[in-house]
Amino acid sequence: MQQQQDRVLLKITLAGLGLIAGIFGLVAWLVDGGTFSEPALRSENDSPDSSLSSVATVSEDQIDGIQDVPKGLFNYGGSTTWIPVHKPVNEAITRAFPDFQLRYTLPPNGAPGSGTGVEMLLDGQLSFSESSRPLKPSEYDTAQQRGFTLEQVPAALDGIALAVHPDLDIPGLSVDQLQAIYTGVVTNWSELGGPDLPITAYSRPPEAAGTAEYFLDSIIDAETYGANVIFVKDTTTGIRQVLAERGGIYYASAPEIVNQCSIYALPIASQEQPDTFVPPFAEPWKAGQACINQPNVINKVAFREGAYPLTRRLFVIVKADGSRDETAGRAYVNMLLSDEGQALLEEAEFISIR
Repeated sequence: MQQQQDRVLLKITLAGLGLIAGIFGLVAWLVDGGTFSEPALRSENDSPDSSLSSVATVSEDQIDGIQDVPKGLFNYGGSTTWIPVHKPVNEAITRAFPDFQLRYTLPPNGAPGSGTGVEMLLDGQLSFSESSRPLKPSEYDTAQQRGFTLEQVPAALDGIALAVHPDLDIPGLSVDQLQAIYTGVVTNWSELGGPDLPITAYSRPPEAAGTAEYFLDSIIDAETYGANVIFVKDTTTGIRQVLAERGGIYYASAPEIVNQCSIYALPIASQEQPDTFVPPFAEPWKAGQACINQPNVINKVAFREGAYPLTRRLFVIVKADGSRDETAGRAYVNMLLSDEGQALLEEAEFISIR
């Protein structure tokens, strides 16, 4: 068990943020790449003004075919969901455009996330940002008040997975049951067909984390989380709590949960088919040494076809103001939307949209 827990702690996403990447160098997909300083059901709404997503269609097969790539060092940041993408994409960008240098930038205060990334973009600290939730009307309004607009450009699909203790012994949950857990209506697993055990629900704070905000708005469908929900600072802490507490439950981006070997990624049923549990992982689920030798991977078929109910789009947020920052953001988006970029997103356990 200790060996499995050690593996978990090495694979948690936030443990690889750029400022501490040297400490966690064993996490290969979080290691700094070349010139990059890097950390390591309901569809979301489109932008309030659909004209704000006007990135040109990309026809290039390879990243090195992208046009209008500026030279210089550009800061970017935002959603930690995107971290698995950074290393392979940034390495490809470095090979193709060595003078186009990107630096992942942490917020001066608070934890990184979609919300803080947009705030830093609005304040001029970033050239572009990444988000795991759509932009808010208030963010569009702030941009317009400052004389520019924001564009959200979808680049990939992602799923949200629920982590529970491997000994919980429950086949899955429906979306309705998730809503009951995270609003405090249900507080014991026995009410959901599980053991007589209190439920301890964990989440990141929604004000900074795009995944937590999306989960609250689009899945839980509530104004606030229940008073029973315990907020943790990051995914590392959330999974540690689930490992330490048999009744715990925590959620995060599917790649952050599915490849763990000491927890269990719970199958989820839609509201339309509450008795049909769809796993976020490609079956069969592997645990212990079998998982360590060959980690579990996401259920790409179910995510792509919509059978798994907790899926969403991931966005690059571009600041449309005619500056070099805008040029950098559009170049980055076009690289992700190239055939090579989409293939790299797939390798990072996301779903391509082209």
